[in-house]
Amino acid sequence: MAEGRANETVTAVPGVRVGHSESPDGRSGVTVLLFDGASPTAVDVRGGASCTYDTASLAPDATFGRRWAIFFSGGSVFGLDAARGVRARVLEDGGGHAAFGNPNRVAPISGATLFDLPRRRTPLPDYLPLGYDAARIASRAAAADGRRGAGAGATVGKYLGRAHASPGGVASAAARLSPGIWVGALVVLNAVGAIRDPASGRWVAGARDGRGHVVPPDPLRRPPNRASSPTRGTTLVSIVTNAPVDRRTLQRVAVGAHTGMSRSILPVHTATDGDVVFASATGAERRSPRERYPGAAGDALGTLAGELVVEAVLRAARASRA
Repeated sequence: MAEGRANETVTAVPGVRVGHSESPDGRSGVTVLLFDGASPTAVDVRGGASCTYDTASLAPDATFGRRWAIFFSGGSVFGLDAARGVRARVLEDGGGHAAFGNPNRVAPISGATLFDLPRRRTPLPDYLPLGYDAARIASRAAAADGRRGAGAGATVGKYLGRAHASPGGVASAAARLSPGIWVGALVVLNAVGAIRDPASGRWVAGARDGRGHVVPPDPLRRPPNRASSPTRGTTLVSIVTNAPVDRRTLQRVAVGAHTGMSRSILPVHTATDGDVVFASATGAERRSPRERYPGAAGDALGTLAGELVVEAVLRAARASRA
């Protein structure tokens, strides 16, 4: 893999801050990536049950595709309320920009949520202040791994039902592609599928039997009963680079990041998950990657992004077991 340095998390990428906040009971939360300025962003949704915020305007042919922040939240559709809190903090912190001559500043952000709702009827957290708090405490320090932020209530390996699932969580990784050019990946792991280390072929996390051993996924195996049928899951990913690339290139980067999911999560991109990748460029580095052929920069950034997604998925699974 490309060369790393002391901070090997997503905040190693210049122009990025990360913050996490959790609900009072610690069962859900919000994770925010803040950018120093409005950053070109692309999105690639592969899951069949996604829950996203303002992704239509990130289409390759859309007019406005820059974002001040990306947020990930628990709470399914309730978690979308975090957007208001994140935006309020961005504007409070001096971010945002004027639009069409209006005196009110706007701060476009995007995000996605995962399903971590409890099975019993119970009051749900207010995600607006959670979004605000995550943005308020966001920093350039090494981003923490484990069951925190949007990954606080995450689980993986739900193909035998939620009762057999393993803990999920959040983690990130970063590496240098070339002098001055960095790529980072932040992953919130709440997958339906199991986690496998592609280097060794070993199962790291997934549905577990009575002895605590991972039961490899089998598409022909049915859950023991209706009550344990697969529940919604999702892997949320944010790729960030400081390379000054456009959104067309970032779209290729997002596609490349999905290969990292395919290599480490099985099954992936299912009908009941909401797998999504955002790819953003802070532009903090003014030198563009050299291209030997048209599209080479996107290929190189996307390939590294896929490797970093694998690393972050494995980190999230292992940190959540600790």
